[in-house]
Amino acid sequence: MPDLPDLPDLPDPSDLPDLDRRVTTCRRCPRLVAWREEVAEVKRAAFRDQDYWGRPVPGFGPADARIAVVGLAPAAHGANRTGRMFTGDRSGDVLYAAMHAVGLATQPTANHIGDGLELLGVRITSPVKCAPPANKPTPRERDNCRPWLVGELALLRPTLRAVVVLGAFGWQALLPVLSAFWTVPTPRPKFGHAAHVVLEPHDTEAPLHLFGCYHVSQQNTFTGRLTPRMVEDVFTSAKAAAGLS
Repeated sequence: MPDLPDLPDLPDPSDLPDLDRRVTTCRRCPRLVAWREEVAEVKRAAFRDQDYWGRPVPGFGPADARIAVVGLAPAAHGANRTGRMFTGDRSGDVLYAAMHAVGLATQPTANHIGDGLELLGVRITSPVKCAPPANKPTPRERDNCRPWLVGELALLRPTLRAVVVLGAFGWQALLPVLSAFWTVPTPRPKFGHAAHVVLEPHDTEAPLHLFGCYHVSQQNTFTGRLTPRMVEDVFTSAKAAAGLS
């Protein structure tokens, strides 16, 4: 595995479970630490009887995934509550239903850790691991969190063949990370729904297929800008590119 520059005060992780454990203890961004913990204490009325996770949220999915899904950050009352990406919120309802429809998840719903959901050849992650106020991380917070994503992709690289990026923020945050392992064209590819770019590796590893998809936020799904069929179509293309039957 290549060197992982600026991994927050830690030696290189030995494997994904090790990296995930370390992610959950990160306190590098004071604003995000304060917000995620405030949300976990104040809570939303509908969840007032639940214990919130209130920590950074690691990736979710197998260590030999052939597809990575990259979002934005945990939702304040979704993953920041449940401790698992896209679990317990409306965005996850859309995402996991689409993944189940094309054979990449064992069930169409994600309510809580331990609900039986398994991803099939897919790992879901984000460039920012803590829930940000108004879903808007600052550039510095994004950059502070980048080493975690570099480490995660370094560990996934032997099997990774495709990445689905949900939204422009994730696209822009991911390209510098990908450039450590694959050749990103200049000028950099622009984000768009159903965008598809093939990145050649720096060494003997396989090329990487990069796909864009509008984020599965309520702003997009409630307005009809993004439909379930549109999400399914992107994942069907990614599944084929990754060689998953």
